[in-house]
Amino acid sequence: MHTLAITLLIIVSIGLIGVVLLQSGKSAGLSGAISGGAEQLFGKQKARGMDLILHRITVVLSVLFFLLTIAVSFLSV
Repeated sequence: MHTLAITLLIIVSIGLIGVVLLQSGKSAGLSGAISGGAEQLFGKQKARGMDLILHRITVVLSVLFFLLTIAVSFLSV
């Protein structure tokens, strides 16, 4: 069971790295970080299309990553 959890953790980790690298940058430089944060806070920029799909996959994979990490730590005890 421990080996299965570690194998799933490695697969989810590689998938999470790939999905994060596929996402486009939201801002360019320091000025984009300041103004981009305000626009996202007030909802002027909505993610659509591929960005929305990649965002949702990132959320799902990150939750799986944390759950599998906790499972591996409990199984190794």
